[in-house]
Amino acid sequence: MSILGKINQDKKKEVEAHLGWVTEDLLEPRERDLRRPKDFLGAIQRPGLSVIAEVKKASPSKGLIRPDFNPVAIALAYAQNQAACLSVLTERSYFGGRPEDLVAIRKVVGLPILRKDFIIDPRQIRESYEMGADAILLIVASLTDGDLGYFYSLAKAFGLTVLVEVHDEKELERALKLEAELIGVNNRSLVTFETHLENSLRLKPMIPETVTAVSESGIQTKKDAQLLMAHGFAGILVGESLLRQPDPGMALKYLAGGL
Repeated sequence: MSILGKINQDKKKEVEAHLGWVTEDLLEPRERDLRRPKDFLGAIQRPGLSVIAEVKKASPSKGLIRPDFNPVAIALAYAQNQAACLSVLTERSYFGGRPEDLVAIRKVVGLPILRKDFIIDPRQIRESYEMGADAILLIVASLTDGDLGYFYSLAKAFGLTVLVEVHDEKELERALKLEAELIGVNNRSLVTFETHLENSLRLKPMIPETVTAVSESGIQTKKDAQLLMAHGFAGILVGESLLRQPDPGMALKYLAGGL
């Protein structure tokens, strides 16, 4: 079984254990759901290259990334240093995240926030809305076309932006059939976990100009960012290269400066 398959398998068990409170009548938005999510897509579409700065403690491929992990302090540092949006890992077992991290960050940061997790059940969309997320990630490789379409429309009904993540041409074709507004090209192989920016450069010409494109994973330097901007990407999602620096906020300021 692939690591993605294992993560999704474990996620199903977690959902069953923790999301029993999301009853059928809560799956759809209600009139008393008053929170209006912030415009994550609009923040990415601003002039220049927008940086989605990621709050992440660990990953399956790299292990522990930041031992002195303080999610709120990191988020505040990003917000003060040119982040357009935040991405907050809430997956516990493999990435060291917690839903509580996003809730705490939401209280002190005004930027749009992406909930970065493995969404495999519609109840997680209600959960994302309740915890204060403005956007969710849907990984095409994890979902059937039926679930992808249902989860996408349900998230939009809650006012959430959906970042639809693809790794290759077949997944991109599925995302385009969905008429996704925001597509993320992940440069990390699901098989080898190696990252190659060439994946973004190869797929970008296949993405219509009407669709906003973001490049994810493996972005290490300002030169990488400039290359992706030159190829038409509106945004980049960056985490590890910032979090390995003594001051992630200053690392972001240097990366984003002049883009």
